[in-house]
Amino acid sequence: MDRKCILVVEDEKDMVRVLKIRLSNMGYDILVGFDGQEGLALAQAENPDLIILDLMLPKLDGYKVCRMLKFDDKYKSIPIIIYTARGQETDRKLAEECGADAFIPKTLGHDVLMDKIKKLLEGGHSL
Repeated sequence: MDRKCILVVEDEKDMVRVLKIRLSNMGYDILVGFDGQEGLALAQAENPDLIILDLMLPKLDGYKVCRMLKFDDKYKSIPIIIYTARGQETDRKLAEECGADAFIPKTLGHDVLMDKIKKLLEGGHSL
């Protein structure tokens, strides 16, 4: 079975380090973009199996990255998890409007994120 590739688009280096360790231990290959433009370019070049996307990013925010991928037929099937420090209902609604497959506030922790990754990569989509 091929290893699944996950793109992490996150500007906080400590968060990237933790996610890389957790995801690598789960058997995933990891790509990292540290700003929205880099994340979008990596998604388009590498066509990952799943994207973990922060909202507050330099250059392009997560909403724009999500919208650009989800409204492009070539990339719309890539599951996108918005993983953010922003947890307001308006943020969740905007993420849904942009086409995100899941919205997880960082306050819920990494275990919730890891569970959602497993579910999405096994074929279940739900916000």
